Amino acid sequence: MSARLSFSGISRRFGRKRVLEQVAGAVEIGQVLAVSGANGSGKSTLLRILAGLMPASSGTIEYRLEDRLLDSGERRRALGYVAPDLALYESLTVVENLRFFARLRGLPASAADDAVARVGLAPEAFYGTLSSGQRQRLRWAWALLGRPRLLLLDEPFQNLDAAGEALARRLLDEHLENGCAVVASPITLELPKVHERIHLAG
Repeated sequence: MSARLSFSGISRRFGRKRVLEQVAGAVEIGQVLAVSGANGSGKSTLLRILAGLMPASSGTIEYRLEDRLLDSGERRRALGYVAPDLALYESLTVVENLRFFARLRGLPASAADDAVARVGLAPEAFYGTLSSGQRQRLRWAWALLGRPRLLLLDEPFQNLDAAGEALARRLLDEHLENGCAVVASPITLELPKVHERIHLAG
Protein backbone atom coordinates (compact mmCIF):
# COMPACT_ATOMS: atom_id res chain seq x y z
CA MET A 1 0.00 0.00 0.00
CA SER A 2 1.35 3.44 -0.93
CA ALA A 3 1.19 6.34 1.50
CA ARG A 4 2.27 9.95 1.14
CA LEU A 5 1.91 12.97 3.41
CA SER A 6 2.54 16.43 2.00
CA PHE A 7 1.83 19.88 3.39
CA SER A 8 2.53 23.46 2.38
CA GLY A 9 1.98 26.99 3.66
CA ILE A 10 1.20 25.76 7.19
CA SER A 11 0.86 28.73 9.53
CA ARG A 12 -0.60 28.92 13.01
CA ARG A 13 -1.28 31.90 15.23
CA PHE A 14 -2.63 32.08 18.76
CA GLY A 15 -4.09 35.55 18.95
CA ARG A 16 -1.27 37.85 17.89
CA LYS A 17 1.42 35.26 18.56
CA ARG A 18 2.85 33.57 15.47
CA VAL A 19 3.96 29.98 16.12
CA LEU A 20 4.30 28.57 12.59
CA GLU A 21 4.82 30.47 9.36
CA GLN A 22 4.61 28.92 5.87
CA VAL A 23 5.97 25.48 6.80
CA ALA A 24 6.13 22.85 4.06
CA GLY A 25 7.33 19.28 3.71
CA ALA A 26 6.59 15.80 2.35
CA VAL A 27 7.28 12.19 3.25
CA GLU A 28 6.32 8.80 1.81
CA ILE A 29 6.83 5.07 2.37
CA GLY A 30 10.31 4.25 3.66
CA GLN A 31 11.14 7.85 4.57
CA VAL A 32 11.50 10.03 7.66
CA LEU A 33 10.82 13.77 7.81
CA ALA A 34 12.79 15.19 10.75
CA VAL A 35 11.59 18.38 12.47
CA SER A 36 13.86 20.18 14.94
CA GLY A 37 13.74 23.45 16.85
CA ALA A 38 13.96 24.88 20.33
CA ASN A 39 11.16 24.55 22.87
CA GLY A 40 8.30 26.80 21.81
CA SER A 41 9.27 26.79 18.14
CA GLY A 42 6.08 24.99 17.12
CA LYS A 43 7.15 21.35 16.68
CA SER A 44 4.31 19.88 18.71
CA THR A 45 1.85 22.32 17.14
CA LEU A 46 2.90 21.19 13.67
CA LEU A 47 2.43 17.52 14.54
CA ARG A 48 -1.00 18.20 16.06
CA ILE A 49 -2.01 20.00 12.88
CA LEU A 50 -0.72 17.13 10.72
CA ALA A 51 -2.61 14.67 12.91
CA GLY A 52 -5.85 16.60 12.43
CA LEU A 53 -6.05 17.44 16.15
CA MET A 54 -5.68 21.19 15.63
CA PRO A 55 -6.59 23.41 12.67
CA ALA A 56 -3.95 25.44 10.89
CA SER A 57 -4.53 29.16 10.50
CA SER A 58 -3.65 28.63 6.83
CA GLY A 59 -2.10 26.03 4.57
CA THR A 60 -2.96 22.68 3.02
CA ILE A 61 -2.37 19.06 4.09
CA GLU A 62 -2.73 15.99 1.90
CA TYR A 63 -2.44 12.45 3.23
CA ARG A 64 -3.00 9.84 0.54
CA LEU A 65 -3.36 6.09 0.93
CA GLU A 66 -3.34 4.21 -2.35
CA ASP A 67 -3.80 7.57 -4.09
CA ARG A 68 -7.01 8.28 -2.13
CA LEU A 69 -7.02 11.63 -0.34
CA LEU A 70 -8.13 11.28 3.30
CA ASP A 71 -10.10 14.01 5.06
CA SER A 72 -9.02 15.18 8.54
CA GLY A 73 -11.24 12.65 10.34
CA GLU A 74 -9.95 9.75 8.28
CA ARG A 75 -6.40 11.01 8.78
CA ARG A 76 -6.80 10.94 12.58
CA ARG A 77 -7.96 7.32 12.45
CA ALA A 78 -5.33 6.19 9.96
CA LEU A 79 -2.13 7.34 11.65
CA GLY A 80 -0.16 6.61 14.81
CA TYR A 81 0.83 9.39 17.19
CA VAL A 82 3.35 9.60 20.04
CA ALA A 83 3.41 12.74 22.18
CA PRO A 84 4.81 13.57 25.65
CA ASP A 85 1.43 14.79 26.89
CA LEU A 86 -0.47 11.64 25.84
CA ALA A 87 -2.02 10.26 29.04
CA LEU A 88 -4.03 7.06 29.27
CA TYR A 89 -6.41 5.72 31.95
CA GLU A 90 -4.58 5.20 35.25
CA SER A 91 -7.23 2.81 36.61
CA LEU A 92 -6.88 0.46 33.64
CA THR A 93 -4.11 -2.01 32.95
CA VAL A 94 -1.75 -1.72 30.02
CA VAL A 95 -3.72 -4.19 27.91
CA GLU A 96 -7.11 -2.82 29.00
CA ASN A 97 -6.08 0.65 27.85
CA LEU A 98 -5.04 -0.59 24.43
CA ARG A 99 -8.06 -2.88 24.00
CA PHE A 100 -10.31 0.10 24.76
CA PHE A 101 -8.70 2.19 22.03
CA ALA A 102 -8.63 -0.79 19.67
CA ARG A 103 -12.41 -1.08 20.02
CA LEU A 104 -12.81 2.64 19.26
CA ARG A 105 -10.84 2.10 16.05
CA GLY A 106 -12.77 -1.03 15.10
CA LEU A 107 -9.74 -3.24 15.65
CA PRO A 108 -9.73 -6.71 17.25
CA ALA A 109 -8.41 -7.22 20.77
CA SER A 110 -5.51 -9.15 19.24
CA ALA A 111 -4.20 -5.84 17.80
CA ALA A 112 -3.84 -4.51 21.35
CA ASP A 113 -2.23 -7.73 22.56
CA ASP A 114 0.25 -7.61 19.69
CA ALA A 115 1.14 -3.97 20.38
CA VAL A 116 1.79 -4.70 24.08
CA ALA A 117 4.01 -7.64 23.21
CA ARG A 118 6.04 -5.50 20.80
CA VAL A 119 6.99 -2.97 23.49
CA GLY A 120 7.80 -5.49 26.22
CA LEU A 121 5.36 -4.37 28.91
CA ALA A 122 3.51 -6.53 31.42
CA PRO A 123 -0.09 -6.61 30.12
CA GLU A 124 -1.70 -6.63 33.58
CA ALA A 125 0.33 -3.73 35.02
CA PHE A 126 -1.83 -0.72 35.86
CA TYR A 127 -1.01 2.44 33.95
CA GLY A 128 -0.91 4.40 37.21
CA THR A 129 1.99 2.27 38.48
CA LEU A 130 4.19 2.61 35.38
CA SER A 131 7.46 4.54 35.37
CA SER A 132 7.93 7.42 32.93
CA GLY A 133 9.92 5.15 30.62
CA GLN A 134 7.26 2.43 30.71
CA ARG A 135 4.59 5.03 29.94
CA GLN A 136 6.60 6.09 26.91
CA ARG A 137 6.74 2.47 25.75
CA LEU A 138 2.96 2.32 26.11
CA ARG A 139 2.63 5.47 23.99
CA TRP A 140 4.57 3.63 21.29
CA ALA A 141 2.21 0.65 21.62
CA TRP A 142 -0.79 3.00 21.32
CA ALA A 143 0.69 4.57 18.18
CA LEU A 144 1.33 1.18 16.61
CA LEU A 145 -2.24 -0.11 17.03
CA GLY A 146 -3.39 -1.42 13.68
CA ARG A 147 0.11 -0.93 12.23
CA PRO A 148 -0.62 2.47 10.59
CA ARG A 149 1.32 3.58 7.53
CA LEU A 150 2.09 7.03 9.01
CA LEU A 151 3.65 7.71 12.41
CA LEU A 152 3.87 11.20 13.91
CA LEU A 153 6.47 11.06 16.67
CA ASP A 154 6.91 13.98 19.08
CA GLU A 155 10.09 13.47 21.14
CA PRO A 156 9.75 9.69 20.68
CA PHE A 157 12.74 8.75 22.87
CA GLN A 158 11.84 10.96 25.84
CA ASN A 159 12.22 9.23 29.25
CA LEU A 160 13.49 5.99 27.68
CA ASP A 161 16.58 4.29 29.04
CA ALA A 162 19.16 2.78 26.68
CA ALA A 163 17.18 -0.44 26.26
CA GLY A 164 13.93 1.46 25.69
CA GLU A 165 15.47 3.73 23.10
CA ALA A 166 17.00 0.75 21.30
CA LEU A 167 13.54 -0.86 21.22
CA ALA A 168 11.90 2.33 19.90
CA ARG A 169 14.53 2.67 17.20
CA ARG A 170 13.98 -0.96 16.19
CA LEU A 171 10.22 -0.37 16.01
CA LEU A 172 10.82 2.68 13.81
CA ASP A 173 13.09 0.65 11.51
CA GLU A 174 10.43 -2.05 11.21
CA HIS A 175 7.73 0.54 10.55
CA LEU A 176 9.70 2.13 7.72
CA GLU A 177 9.64 -1.11 5.74
CA ASN A 178 5.98 -0.35 4.94
CA GLY A 179 5.37 3.13 6.32
CA CYS A 180 6.65 6.68 6.78
CA ALA A 181 7.22 8.95 9.77
CA VAL A 182 7.50 12.56 10.88
CA VAL A 183 9.79 12.85 13.90
CA ALA A 184 10.00 16.04 16.01
CA SER A 185 12.75 16.71 18.54
CA PRO A 186 14.38 19.79 20.12
CA ILE A 187 17.75 18.35 19.06
CA THR A 188 18.91 16.90 15.78
CA LEU A 189 18.52 13.13 16.05
CA GLU A 190 20.39 10.48 14.14
CA LEU A 191 17.53 8.71 12.38
CA PRO A 192 17.28 6.16 9.57
CA LYS A 193 16.14 7.08 6.06
CA VAL A 194 15.78 10.82 6.62
CA HIS A 195 14.42 12.27 3.39
CA GLU A 196 14.05 15.89 4.55
CA ARG A 197 14.86 18.04 7.59
CA ILE A 198 12.90 21.08 8.75
CA HIS A 199 14.25 23.42 11.43
CA LEU A 200 11.67 25.67 13.07
CA ALA A 201 13.13 28.94 14.28
CA GLY A 202 10.05 29.92 16.31
